[in-house]
Amino acid sequence: MTQDTRLDLLVAGGGVAGLTAALSLHAAGFARVTVVEAAPDVQPVGAGLNLMPNAVRELDALGLLGHLEADAVRTRELRYYHAGGALVSREERGLRAGYRWPQLSVHRGHLQRVLTDAVRERLGPEALVTGVRVTDVEQPDTPGARPRVRLEHRCDDVRGTAVLEPDVLIGADGIRSAVRRALHPDEGEPPWNGVLVWRGVSRMDARHVGSFMFIAGDDRRKAVVYPMTEPSLRRPDVLVNWALAMPADRVDERFLGDWNRPVPLARLLRHYEGWEFGGVSVPEVLRAADGAYEYPMVDRDPLPRWTHGRTTLIGDAAHAMYPIGSNGATQSVIDARALAHALAVHRDPDDALAAYERERRPVTTALQRANRRLGPEVVINLAHERAPGGFTDIDEVVPPDERRAIAARYAEAGAFDRETVNRGSPYGAPVRALP
Repeated sequence: MTQDTRLDLLVAGGGVAGLTAALSLHAAGFARVTVVEAAPDVQPVGAGLNLMPNAVRELDALGLLGHLEADAVRTRELRYYHAGGALVSREERGLRAGYRWPQLSVHRGHLQRVLTDAVRERLGPEALVTGVRVTDVEQPDTPGARPRVRLEHRCDDVRGTAVLEPDVLIGADGIRSAVRRALHPDEGEPPWNGVLVWRGVSRMDARHVGSFMFIAGDDRRKAVVYPMTEPSLRRPDVLVNWALAMPADRVDERFLGDWNRPVPLARLLRHYEGWEFGGVSVPEVLRAADGAYEYPMVDRDPLPRWTHGRTTLIGDAAHAMYPIGSNGATQSVIDARALAHALAVHRDPDDALAAYERERRPVTTALQRANRRLGPEVVINLAHERAPGGFTDIDEVVPPDERRAIAARYAEAGAFDRETVNRGSPYGAPVRALP
């Protein structure tokens, strides 16, 4: 028996997870969905991200793939390099690897804009309310009990408060989630792993970028570089995403979880001089950037439960993980689709939330732990540990079977191996091959 689609559903957070949840709930027939976002406006900010084929499959089911691909790259190949320049591994990705859907490299701002526009068009402009943050949640841990949600509205220095009691509250409000904090008040700040990440976006001549994504480095320093747009006659240059990582002795704890702290490019350039991989110069990429942003690499410890009564968590609020393996935004999309599907097929919301958590929490917990072990990027560390001065034949350092096994284990842990993805969406999406 299916759910009553007249449920009043409140989504806290207007990021990738929250907006995808709203669209998925709407597609499932729920008519009363509201998203509250703390920012005064939903701005297309941030840098690049990768959407794995399983997430692209779900966004295609929502009718968004064409809009996304208008300003994105179908990722063709991923390469891993030793810091000395030697190739460690290369993998075909997306359609080239036999998936029915592509892997997409895209600017987070473009993805955000596509999702925001779709929510306002399909659910109505009133469905997305900005300048409103959740300040507290009271959730009796008993079957059928509604959450009591306190909201604060800020607009032009005018503040107002409200209390709502939705049928279901969905916490999609990121790594510093107020909903999660209300459910787990003793958790504290996100733990830092001792690594600083710098990121940015550059606009470059496509001839100096390459058509592939690469991850390069050793046991201390890493660099990730990939194009996010395709060159055209109208726009021959392309947007390039880059991220750098290296250990630090200390960090200002005020900035844990802050992704947008600007820093001078000169601070990072000196650490990466001479780095060139596959004809792509990391310093050249950095010098083409408008600016750089620094953040401590943090995540959240896996939770023993996401759901309390009629309140649950999705996306980074549920399972913030290190930016490894292209799974942050990807798993947020899958969470949103899985939750909407569970609410649609279970008449009792309590049963629906329990089913959603049974499906999703083990997968994302495994990915959180795998990312702490560096996920598929561990091949770079292995190459450095076994041949710190470089090598002439990677097969003698990290044999092909070992490299393949590392990649396969990670894909299987996240349920984005080719066989699983190509079976089609478990949430009602059609299976079709793309040209």
